[in-house]
Amino acid sequence: MKKKSKKGFSVALSILTVACLIIYLGWRILRTLPDYRVYGWVAFIAGICLIVAEAISVIEALVHYWDLNRQYTPPMPEIPEEWYPEVDVLIATHNEEEELLFKTVNACTRMKYPDKRKVHIHICDDTNRPEIKALADKLHVNYFGLSDNKLAKAGNLNNAIGKTNAPLIVTFDADMIPNSDFLMETVPYFFLPKMKQDENGKWVERTPDEIDEKFKIGFIQTPQSFYNPDLFQYNLYSEGQIPNEQDYFFRQVNIGKNRANAPIYAGSNTVISREALEEVGGIRTGTITEDFETGLLIESKGYTCYAVDKLLAKGLAPITINSLIKQRERWGRGCIYSLRRVHILLSPKFNFKLKLAYFSCRIYWGSFTRRFLYILSPILFVLFDIPVVICDFKELILIWLPSYVLYGITLKKISGDIRNTRWSNIIDTTIFPYMLLPIWAETLFIRKKEFHVTGKAKVQQNNNAYMALPHVVLLVLCIYALIIMIKDLFLYRAFGSVIVIYWLIINSSSLIMSIFFMIGRKSERLTERFSVNLPVEVQYEGKVYHGNVVDISEGGLALELDDAIYLPYKEGKEADFYIQYNEYYAKVTGHIVTVKKAAAGKWKYCVVVSEMDEKNRQEYLQIIYDREHTLPKKLSKNSSYFGDIVKNLSKRTEVAESSRRQTARIMVNETCELNDGNKVLLENYNFEFVRLSAVGEGSLPAKLTLFPGSAYELYCEQSDINPNVYAITNWEALVDNKEFMKVVKGWSSNAKEKKRR
Repeated sequence: MKKKSKKGFSVALSILTVACLIIYLGWRILRTLPDYRVYGWVAFIAGICLIVAEAISVIEALVHYWDLNRQYTPPMPEIPEEWYPEVDVLIATHNEEEELLFKTVNACTRMKYPDKRKVHIHICDDTNRPEIKALADKLHVNYFGLSDNKLAKAGNLNNAIGKTNAPLIVTFDADMIPNSDFLMETVPYFFLPKMKQDENGKWVERTPDEIDEKFKIGFIQTPQSFYNPDLFQYNLYSEGQIPNEQDYFFRQVNIGKNRANAPIYAGSNTVISREALEEVGGIRTGTITEDFETGLLIESKGYTCYAVDKLLAKGLAPITINSLIKQRERWGRGCIYSLRRVHILLSPKFNFKLKLAYFSCRIYWGSFTRRFLYILSPILFVLFDIPVVICDFKELILIWLPSYVLYGITLKKISGDIRNTRWSNIIDTTIFPYMLLPIWAETLFIRKKEFHVTGKAKVQQNNNAYMALPHVVLLVLCIYALIIMIKDLFLYRAFGSVIVIYWLIINSSSLIMSIFFMIGRKSERLTERFSVNLPVEVQYEGKVYHGNVVDISEGGLALELDDAIYLPYKEGKEADFYIQYNEYYAKVTGHIVTVKKAAAGKWKYCVVVSEMDEKNRQEYLQIIYDREHTLPKKLSKNSSYFGDIVKNLSKRTEVAESSRRQTARIMVNETCELNDGNKVLLENYNFEFVRLSAVGEGSLPAKLTLFPGSAYELYCEQSDINPNVYAITNWEALVDNKEFMKVVKGWSSNAKEKKRR
């Protein structure tokens, strides 16, 4: 009942919002357009442009609310193991690095299936590279190489489709690493036409009379999720606060399209019916968005298709601004071209719901033009005396304000806290200067001849600050206009200017965040790190320790131990780390790069891993990637206009602190008596060195022995580092001294207790 109540509230809120938006739009058209006879043609045309932009936004919102309020994903059937059919897994590659492809193919070979002999994995290489053929042989998968492929990804996949025959086809991009349960969580959907749930919720087979011959599953699209922070998360220091930019589409918008049987085939992380593909002539060629157009045609043939919310594979988001913009340009141009090529609005092959759903895809690509108009309009009004809206303050409060507030509330309510209007504005504001010309060119039939695959190789970002120039110019104009309007408010009590001030502040905040985005952020790591909690056994020179791995990456790991221990930190001397996660077990060798205090008195050891043998490498990669990523899935409540700007300013000006300690420094503060009767204060100890200070009037000798007469004498010599720092000349023997290690453990425990107090 509670779920239905929430759903009913969302529907009622959406209806109220739609009513307010329609009233607002009617008022804008009938009452607020500048009269060209009074305000001139420039004001009239600018006013028309703004009204058209708002009208399209309202139409997009109507479709959006309709889709999200009617979200539906069918339950996945439970089917007998013998029903699981043969599956061809196609991994498309063009010029991706072998290392990137290795992770994907390795994960594909680990996918669970009742009879793994039915799963046929194929690397589809349209550049026919010998090293990729060798990779296929090493991992025992099939290889289809192509030379002189002129049909891009579509030609590559069609070549493989023509050489295989399984009834189901899975498509993966080269960087998309599937979870081991990918097939088990997708293939059963194809048996929805044969299965139903009885009154007790148990899945049973339909009788022959109950089977609808027209009900066939075309494809199941799972989200394209990413294990690395996307550029909006990373460049804006928000990887802990906002979901991946694409999450909103794959986990909300695309699922909302299920009711209209119009989810979009995204080219990867998808299971497709071979029958459906063959009926539409295979993957569409002659377009740069072959996946988008193929999915549309499958749906037009009456096949039922679903997008699901299960995160079952993850890949690399674009890691440079140029690659991001090229990717969006390709998507935008391809969408416009494909919809025009199939005559989406006029062709009788597409029903009304399909037309409406894909028309909303088309108008989305106009959002960049609309964003430009929303930023430009108040600037034209304030700085150039060109009014784009003619109204009084009372009308704004009574008509504009309710629709604006309700729009924001409704979007937040139905979008599952994945996206809000503020982040939509930031994303569109960031990209629009570089999308306006490509989108308009494609709209006007000016096609781009050549496109490149989105680069996924890990590289350091170049300095892209120059790309913020359009944002800087607009921000300067906004701030200048803001100063004028604030001045008018105080000098002339022009309360109507409050709305314009608010408009300018919102635009300015989006522009500031866009500038931060373009300035970028230095990438410190070549491999992504994931938070985990895995038991680890550490072995070094016959000693065994137990702890927990707290984060992990391809290049290293960090583990926490209860007590300080000595582990090697020089290359050539390494410890072994045994890690287990589910069915995966790997032995990793490596040395320490830093040691520091962690929470609850534990010690954190950061390890650089060395080369592994093939078996351990494969297991280790699965330990890293066969899991849900740890990036946010919902917007943080701590994210705000002012707060995010302040955080970015703070992060960009702070001096990074880095620990260089490679052994644990334990605070001791214990008085020790020497052979000559003098006393010293043992301040701290780190296995190889101690820090001492004289007690009383005496001075520190160049050489001394701590704990004389004991079973663990420390022979110390004054170092060149500092007169108070002594090198322990017999430290290696002491590390193997069990009695002394008990003393060290006691020091470590005492340090924890003091910290707690």
